[in-house]
Amino acid sequence: MSRIGKLPITIPAGVSITQEGLVVTVKGPKGTLNQKINPIITVSVEGNQCVLKRPDDEKQNRAMHGLYRSLIQNMVTGVSEGYKKTLELVGVGFRVSSQGQVLELALGYTHSIYLALPPEIKVEAKMERNQNPIIILESVDKQLIGQVCAKIRSFRKPEPYKGKGIKFAGEVIRRKAGKSAGKGK
Repeated sequence: MSRIGKLPITIPAGVSITQEGLVVTVKGPKGTLNQKINPIITVSVEGNQCVLKRPDDEKQNRAMHGLYRSLIQNMVTGVSEGYKKTLELVGVGFRVSSQGQVLELALGYTHSIYLALPPEIKVEAKMERNQNPIIILESVDKQLIGQVCAKIRSFRKPEPYKGKGIKFAGEVIRRKAGKSAGKGK
């Protein structure tokens, strides 16, 4: 059996889970999220716990069971606590600024990169003297914030020789040694 799917989801105070047809809706103090689920999975709310069940132990059904349990758990965490990701720009001359939902990145290219962010994401750009610029993203949707972080990171991935690029705060970049000077014979 799926060990993840069997676990009940604890519903914190102020959060409600409802199902209409194939759509599960989670409402909480930070917002509302919807997720369409596979018809083979049944969702039932008992007290302050949500339990997902599947019809049999077929491999596909076991996979769906664990998947939808994780998705609903992420929705519950998002509407109650929210998600926060911090990105750090490492490199000489790298700058970031935000005007509303538009992020402006100067990453050593000949032009600045402008990225329009979805309205569900709150963005903050910090630039302090003698420190790397930082981008702080907050949202209730874990999938959306992960996708936006991946898009921002794709503009300049961290490289292993100098460590320049956009990385997550606390991420360790594995460094490589450069070319040797010469063999000298």
